[in-house]
Amino acid sequence: MSKMMICSLLVGVMVLLAFPCESFVVQQPTWTRAVTANTSLFAKKAAGRSKSSESAAVNDYDAPIAQCKEILVRAAETKAEDSELVLDALENLEKLMRKKSRVEGDSCGQEVLENLTGDWRLIFTTGTKNTQDRFKARINYFPLKAVQSFDSTENPMFISNGIYWADSDFALVKFFGDFDFDLQKRKLEFDFDIVAPFGFQIKLNKGQAAEIGASTGLGSESNVANAKKGRQAFFNWISADDNIATARGGGGGLALWKRVKKEE
Repeated sequence: MSKMMICSLLVGVMVLLAFPCESFVVQQPTWTRAVTANTSLFAKKAAGRSKSSESAAVNDYDAPIAQCKEILVRAAETKAEDSELVLDALENLEKLMRKKSRVEGDSCGQEVLENLTGDWRLIFTTGTKNTQDRFKARINYFPLKAVQSFDSTENPMFISNGIYWADSDFALVKFFGDFDFDLQKRKLEFDFDIVAPFGFQIKLNKGQAAEIGASTGLGSESNVANAKKGRQAFFNWISADDNIATARGGGGGLALWKRVKKEE
């Protein structure tokens, strides 16, 4: 049996041990949720605006961004906010941050990158497109303790991702690697080169982390296809601040993280 197959089996078993599948909270998709009719019209108009007109409207996104974040902070703290409200806040924040980035340029990406350094617990995720199709539903509040860590001060920049037993500090499995960050797109591309089931480190070849993730449901199958083309897995980061971080993954899902404070 190959090293990758052994890792996949170990990771899959550990996830099942950590939390039974029936404990995942799923929500039926709301296909009737309205899509803002003027989004495309706004985009066309925005494309023709001059820089001066954008500068004049520089603050028209600040208030709604703050409103979206208020909802997401409450969700991160309590896990009690309605999941559709959280999803709407994530989608609206994504649109607003695109506008902010158009106006303010790379400074938005620089702020996200600097704020990413630290530990982040996954709170809410819509799951990848494949996961949604598989369950005919959307996973919302994430029931496992999953923590991602970033350090943008290292060279190369460092990333790790761990799944923990219950709510303890014991990592069932952790992945370690490095990442690059595109300031303009706020796009973080990464690759894991080490997996550590139960703390025992195993070196991975290029693309093996993507295959393990896809086979266990922890990652997107699109990452496997990207790896075969020589591309890395990625997140398009929406925001990151002192309390929460938000992003859209390469598989199309949206996610919300809560910063892990030292006392946690």
